[in-house]
Amino acid sequence: MPVPSSSARTGIGARIEKMRLLRGYSLRELGARAHVSAAQISRIEKGRRYASPSIVAALARALSVSVSVLHGQPYIRMIQQDRLDALLSPISSALDDWDIPPGADDPPPRALPELARSVRDAETARAAGRYLDVAQTLPALIAEVNYAVLLHDRPGRDKERVRWLQAELGRTVYVVARQIGFVDLARHALGRMAAAAPHSGDPRQVAIERWDRSQLVADAARHDRGFALVHQALKDLSDDREPATQAVRGALYLRAAVLARRSGDESTADDWLQEAGELARQTGELGDYGLVFGPANVLIHAMSASADMDRHAKALQEARRVRLPERYPAARAGAYWASRARAEAWTARPDDALASLERARHVAPQQTRYDPGVHETVGTLLRAHTRPPETLREYALWCGV
Repeated sequence: MPVPSSSARTGIGARIEKMRLLRGYSLRELGARAHVSAAQISRIEKGRRYASPSIVAALARALSVSVSVLHGQPYIRMIQQDRLDALLSPISSALDDWDIPPGADDPPPRALPELARSVRDAETARAAGRYLDVAQTLPALIAEVNYAVLLHDRPGRDKERVRWLQAELGRTVYVVARQIGFVDLARHALGRMAAAAPHSGDPRQVAIERWDRSQLVADAARHDRGFALVHQALKDLSDDREPATQAVRGALYLRAAVLARRSGDESTADDWLQEAGELARQTGELGDYGLVFGPANVLIHAMSASADMDRHAKALQEARRVRLPERYPAARAGAYWASRARAEAWTARPDDALASLERARHVAPQQTRYDPGVHETVGTLLRAHTRPPETLREYALWCGV
């Protein structure tokens, strides 16, 4: 377990302490409101205990702030440096204009096959964690698809196809916005997806919107409502044995396991994880809808489950069992290496942790740079050194810690 140095504390623990003092709560008072022991909160504030997602969500709710605030997101300086700030407002405006007729001088949209190719390109960049690249293309593409929706307003296959594209773009905005900490934009985008998906002719889109929304609900420590969303999605999505449907259902199983674990029901969480594992053995690796369901992802979820329960040695054992398939999406591979680095940091393997962080940066640099988990791991490594090595200081500078 890392021991903080005498240098000034930074990271999520320091932000929790700051918000607690601003609210005028003692450790005991905050613990009572969040249903977390005062001793546990104290250790988190001092950087001596890992702040699991469930604890962060509970503390955020008790402090009346969002999870992103406790993570220090959005990272405004980095966002400005990467020029993302200039793109966020146009993306939001494009989402707002979904039913407003275009101006007389606006060119007509491209044919649906061409629009579909552009949407797939955005999905590919999203799966690679290239969020800046995605954000640059989104405003114009959203506006063009919105225009196409207004043109294809008669019942039929073309109306369903263009609504599918609109739903998928909403999801792409959600993924990018949530990753960089703009929760309001993420929620707005998911609302557009929720409006478009039922008209897409694809019940899987409806299920995926609920899958994503359950994550936002979990961030607010409303795990029971998130679980209700997942249950409804599974109920409404018929199991037709198609690979795409299996990918969605498998992702829902894993989300159910996460939500059960965060609500403290480890037995139910294990049941869902086992069901996901059984399905993954039947399906192999699937990549439909960017969900990346399969044996590797089930193992990664098991690793995260152990870390969330502060069992970092077990998490590291499970991390070492993971064999990432060839052509595994860069965003998922980057997330794996970032999670592995966390387990290595909390089991006093700083060199291994930094090597894993470097792997995460190599495979998905933009995603890794904005990952709050990476920021916390880097902070943990910094606090464990009286004089951090130059390689670690360079990494911290790169990701804004």
